[in-house]
Amino acid sequence: MCIAPLALCSGFPILPNSVTLPEQNSEFDLEIGPDNHRQRADKAVTALMHGFSRSRIQKLFDLGLIWRDDEALCKSDTVRIGDEIKVSVPPTRPLQLRPVAIPLQVLFEDEHLLAINKASGMVTHPGVATGEDTLVHALLHHCSGKLSGIGGIERPGIVHRLDKETSGVIVVAKSDIAHKGLSLSFANRSLEKYYVALVRGCPQPSHGSIDAAIGRHPIHRQRMAVVPNGRHALTDFSLLQQLPEDLSLLQLRIHTGRTHQIRVHLSSIGHPVAGDLLYGWRNSYSHRVFSRVMLHAHVLRITHPVNQQPLEFIAPIPPDFS
Repeated sequence: MCIAPLALCSGFPILPNSVTLPEQNSEFDLEIGPDNHRQRADKAVTALMHGFSRSRIQKLFDLGLIWRDDEALCKSDTVRIGDEIKVSVPPTRPLQLRPVAIPLQVLFEDEHLLAINKASGMVTHPGVATGEDTLVHALLHHCSGKLSGIGGIERPGIVHRLDKETSGVIVVAKSDIAHKGLSLSFANRSLEKYYVALVRGCPQPSHGSIDAAIGRHPIHRQRMAVVPNGRHALTDFSLLQQLPEDLSLLQLRIHTGRTHQIRVHLSSIGHPVAGDLLYGWRNSYSHRVFSRVMLHAHVLRITHPVNQQPLEFIAPIPPDFS
């Protein structure tokens, strides 16, 4: 089942990277011009270091690798016309993770981007309790080390994530220029993300928006909750189909990216996601047994961060939704 039409995702011209990551220590000399006069140092350096993400520039500041005259610059320092800035960029750290040949369902790939349909049960990036079966391990094998290095050792090229039990579209940066562009797109919400979910009951009315702030649960700290002093969160929902056993299939669009946003919002209006024992689902609600949270990242629409072409990735709804 496919709810949205699939747009053409290949055949676009690819622009070259403006900066190639160094294989050994490199130094860059920058001069502050009128466009960056009296700016914060971190903002000015980010504007001048084309191809380097803001997060990587921040790390260089934190490591004391950005200097003016004989003093290390702080992020909040003010720069002025004529200031000469020296930036030392160490080589990308080699990953200490072993590439593992885990099959991936590729939706799109070029030299800058990779979009995959993540299977339910796969953890996005390594953690204390994970093995060698994470998405990062699979990406290291699939891309043969050609992943953006600025995401850090634990999550190279990954700018967003899905919960372990959530299936669907994830997009990964293979180059640093793509990493920077994708990070900005997610930070600015200049993209569209649609999910489908099986839920208890049928919302009335059948479509609407949930505008409710989300933060840590005041008592159960491992959970999120709708709380007065939380961060703004907005979710649109619409009914796709009423199903037997008091279940419904919903389409959802999220305008913000809070942790567990869809699960928390749907639970707050009395329609928990099937299988979501953390946020209100009870196995007694249905004769069916749901082995996972029935949430799927169905459609992701973005602008290609390098060639600026519109892209739409659609992950087919998995068989367990049948």
